[in-house]
Amino acid sequence: MKEIREQDRALASQIQAFRHDMHRFPELSNQEFETTEKIRAALTDAGIRILDLPLKTGLVAEVGEASGPLVVVRSDIDALPIEEESGVEFTSERAGVMHACGHDFHTSAALGAAILLQQQAASLKGRVRILFQAAEETGLGAPDLIATGALDEAAVIFGIHNDPTLPVGVVGGKEGALTAGVDRFEIKIAAKGAHAAKPHEGNDPIVIVGQIISAVQTLISRNVPSDQNAVVSITQIHSGSTWNVIPDTAYMEGTVRTFSAEARALIEQRFRALLDGLAAAFGANIEFLWHAGPPSVVNTPEWVDFALEQASDVGFEARRIEASPIGEDFAFYQQKIPGTFMMVGSGGPWALHHPKFRVDDKALFPTAQYLAQLAVNALNKLA
Repeated sequence: MKEIREQDRALASQIQAFRHDMHRFPELSNQEFETTEKIRAALTDAGIRILDLPLKTGLVAEVGEASGPLVVVRSDIDALPIEEESGVEFTSERAGVMHACGHDFHTSAALGAAILLQQQAASLKGRVRILFQAAEETGLGAPDLIATGALDEAAVIFGIHNDPTLPVGVVGGKEGALTAGVDRFEIKIAAKGAHAAKPHEGNDPIVIVGQIISAVQTLISRNVPSDQNAVVSITQIHSGSTWNVIPDTAYMEGTVRTFSAEARALIEQRFRALLDGLAAAFGANIEFLWHAGPPSVVNTPEWVDFALEQASDVGFEARRIEASPIGEDFAFYQQKIPGTFMMVGSGGPWALHHPKFRVDDKALFPTAQYLAQLAVNALNKLA
């Protein structure tokens, strides 16, 4: 990465201080009231206009004039219900809440980009809209923001996510599917309890649980082509309360990750059919609840090439990367307009959503510069 110029050092220090404060006072999805007001104050101090949109939390800023194309840059602002163990000096002061996914990094970089864009607003060949989106972790923040009309008239959208598996100084991108479609399922089994010594007098839901655990693996191995990736994981099982009683009920929960709409639909269909068959075979009632989350992030090839080229121009090493089974509600924006979601190296070693997760501050200001240059040169390309 390039050295920070003397004239940029004050802004670099400002957004680093902003990030540290945001990290110290994290807020969960749809509760980001203080965070929103701090962003608003920083934007107002920089003379950046804020759109009047019906948002509970989060906000949208805009730089440039109405004539010409509209480019969108997106960041996210919410934290996770995790007790921090990172050991940083600016550790969370809110028990059980932590920026364990780096949204404080994303927000501060977008703030820096907005200020850099404001400094050259008179020369922009259109407008740049900067989204400070709430509730990414619930998967519902992007649809709420889209409903306000924030993407109306936009030609392209850019987003970034820090990646602890990449070293600082690297930006990674991939055309097509980058992240997975994310769905959650619940299975509720109602059978018949009995004395553990007389299982024939009941209908054991734990036996049914065992059959489900084995059978669901065939949803991938016998339905999804071997050259495609998909995952079914059962993450919770609850049944029974003591050692000598067969319970009446059992509960299971888990997630499905897919990279194509076809695989996503097929797995849900086959999952339902499998459970219907097991319910009939065991004479039990099995309720299946499917909670659809964000679809797969699918990057537009033209804009991936563009974003990698811009990364090289600001001093990053640009790499082609592999898809990841994480979820990301940026995908909802891409259902409306073309764009690309890029990964920025944050240094590791701890993974996203880990209590010890941390981001290297050295990546912050270069990422702000990168986002600003993406927007400027996208306007130039579209004008």
